Parts: sequence; structure tokens; C-alpha cells
Amino acid sequence: MRKMIPMMVVAVIATAGTVLVHAQASPQMSFFITSVGSGKGADLGGLAGADAHCQALAKAVGAGGKTWHAYLSATAADGKPAVHAKDRIGTGPWHNAKGEVVAKDLADLHGEAPLWTKQTALNEKGGVVNGRGDTPNMHDILTGSKQDGTLSDGDAASATCSNWTSSTDGSGSATVGHFDRTGGGAAPTSLNAAHPSRGCSQANLVATGGAGFFYCFASK
Repeated sequence: MRKMIPMMVVAVIATAGTVLVHAQASPQMSFFITSVGSGKGADLGGLAGADAHCQALAKAVGAGGKTWHAYLSATAADGKPAVHAKDRIGTGPWHNAKGEVVAKDLADLHGEAPLWTKQTALNEKGGVVNGRGDTPNMHDILTGSKQDGTLSDGDAASATCSNWTSSTDGSGSATVGHFDRTGGGAAPTSLNAAHPSRGCSQANLVATGGAGFFYCFASK
């Protein structure tokens, strides 16, 4: 009997003698960790740029029909109120690229979240992200948030790298979480509020144990 391929669908396209294999995410996918950052440290182009990055990565794996938002908080600026990450992502439940539930609702996500592990908090391609103990370690995830999903204490520079527009050494820092829920810092098991980054540049994010990755959620 022919076996069905579970969860992930693989599309094979032959072009000029070259076979290209593209992983397509489960139709249920509503959460992922970015597989690549902006390349400019914590300068994500603001919230709008971060959202566009989420949308582009989702589109590449067949999930561009949903509205994606970055799980990032931002301070009040230019007459606009502060933004809390928890208010940007809908109400759940959230599924990874394989269709597995990682959190049931907002209370679960910001509470015990027992379904959220290194093996389930996947990137949009369904891959496991490097965590603590892997080389290189990439477990620091940009959030600018407290454990309850609201904006971190401090000003824009110290909490959100100037609302995700700074990548300059000495220009501040950003609150990061540990997607693998282990490591150092004031709250090492927190997926969104483990400790501040060393700085905002790509080099400083890497030195702290990250790569400039962030969480993306489909709000609808």
C-alpha cells in the first residue's frame, strides 16, 4: 500500500535538468521562528518591516494567504501608542509547520506552554533551530517583551533597539527570549523574556547567543 507523506508536502520541480525541492508548510501553520533574520541585527525596518519579513517567509512555503505579524513589542513614538506583542498575534491555537500545536491560547503561550519545546518551535520550513549546546547557538529570539507579552520596561533603546530600527554598536539592546527554554539570564526558561541582548548589531546578537531571529504568528 502506498504510504502518504504526513504533515509536510514536498514539491519537486524540474527546471532545465535541475531538480528543486521546496518544503511546503502544513495548511494549519500559524506560528514559526524565522529561518533568517534581517541581516542587519535588530534593525528589522520597524514593526512594518518585521511583519513583511514574516509574510515573505510564509509565502515561500505556501502560507502567504494568511496575515502574519512579528511577535514584537514597541514603545510609544510619533504620536502612536506603545505596542504589546501579545496584541499582535490573535488568540490561538497556534500550529507549527508540521501542523503540531505549540500553544493553545494566549494564557497558555504566556504561561506553562507545555507543548512548546525545542522540537516543536520550528522555523517556517519545519526545521529545528539551533539551541543551547548546538554550534552555533541561536536560541535568543528578539521580542522586546515581558513574560506576559507586554512591552518590556525601559526606553526604546534599551528594550527594543529603538523600536527595531537600530543595528549600531553601543546604541542599546533588546529583550530576547529563549525558544528552547534553557540557558542563562534572569529568566532562562522564558520563551520571550530571558534577558537583554548585548547590543543591537548582528555581531552583538550573535555574541549573546542569537542570530536576529524572531517569532511570527498568523493573526487570521
